[in-house]
Amino acid sequence: MSDDPLNYQLLTEDALRSVVRKALNIAATRGLVGQHHFYITFRTDVPGAQLADHLRAKHPKEMTIVLQHQFWGLEINDDGFAVTLSFNGQHERLVVPWGSVSAFVDPSVQFGLQFSVAEPVSAEAPVALPAAAKPASGSDAAAPADAGARVVTLDAFRKSDARKK
Repeated sequence: MSDDPLNYQLLTEDALRSVVRKALNIAATRGLVGQHHFYITFRTDVPGAQLADHLRAKHPKEMTIVLQHQFWGLEINDDGFAVTLSFNGQHERLVVPWGSVSAFVDPSVQFGLQFSVAEPVSAEAPVALPAAAKPASGSDAAAPADAGARVVTLDAFRKSDARKK
């Protein structure tokens, strides 16, 4: 991680994550109006992400959830959000840290955001590069965006690792 207090990539991603937070706050207090609904993709293997063991076994790295008709107890705080969803008729509580969110899409208005999420450090894996130094790569899961949805990504503003060599 950079010691530069003006790390614009991190500042920008933080600002864009606040858009997600505000949208979820509105949904929690007023409900989803009209056709609005959210696809939220998050890393399940980052510290703080909480989900049932059977869901983690099915989604060991990444999971996409949909907040539309059947979600309960949506709570937002400084660390992330929590929500109860139904999986095969079973209600399961998920806790999602803001730093684990890799994509947010509201297909009803063709709006989407993508975020970089650093690989978690594990004893078996080499040390992960900070998100700012990682090359862009495809997601492990299918992207939840509808065709033609506008996705805002910060990749165009990142310095390439090749230019540093």
